[in-house]
Amino acid sequence: MQLVDIGANLTHSSFQHDLSAVLERARAHGVGQLVVTGASREASPQALALAQAHPGLLYATAGVHPHHAGEYDAECDALLRELVAAPEVRAVGETGLDYYRDLSPRPTQQFAFEQQLQIALDCGKPLFLHQRDAHDDFMAILRPIRDKLAAVVVHCFTGTREELFDCLDLDCHVGITGWICDERRGTHLREIVGNIPINRLMIETDSPYLLPRTVKPQPSHRRNEPMYLAHICAEVARDRGESLEATAHGTTATARAFFGI
Repeated sequence: MQLVDIGANLTHSSFQHDLSAVLERARAHGVGQLVVTGASREASPQALALAQAHPGLLYATAGVHPHHAGEYDAECDALLRELVAAPEVRAVGETGLDYYRDLSPRPTQQFAFEQQLQIALDCGKPLFLHQRDAHDDFMAILRPIRDKLAAVVVHCFTGTREELFDCLDLDCHVGITGWICDERRGTHLREIVGNIPINRLMIETDSPYLLPRTVKPQPSHRRNEPMYLAHICAEVARDRGESLEATAHGTTATARAFFGI
């Protein structure tokens, strides 16, 4: 079984002391490739550096998460344009809108999102998107230019059935994380994940966040890491009513086609 983790925040400080061991555990649990998320002006160059240091295993995205939208200026735009030109960077983002935490003013988030959409239009690479509690504005910005963009994935999808079908109607891919394993807030995902066509479905850990709550025993450090992608895959397969092999094969093929890996 070969899996692709399409979203791992390996630039996070919690991985600095044992990244080699983390990658070895991932490989031992069937993770053949990982996409390192670039989510800020600081982290995006670091994501590229990691991908360059681990050719064939790690790839990267380059973008500014809505939490960091306040740092988006002309220099940041120029930096991202430079980064996305690198062959190891396979998508623009993480970008989008987050009205749940509102760590950046909403107009600032919208500006940074629109600027990164323009980068994606200009470079022709896929988009790696984030949306939380901002669906209407997110769709209002994305929908008018969707047909001009390359592939798009709404990563770490946590929305409603209606939001899912809005994304699918725009020909977006959908990334599912360990959120689906959370009995407090992810139960609805178990009921709708079967509606995602296999050629639009990808899986991810969003490490070090979102440790699947169904992993037993829970590690004492509570850090999520890519090795748990196999657990997420098994949960998704069960909820879709298909074999683990079918889900693994389908999501891997979809991820490799999306990112060109």
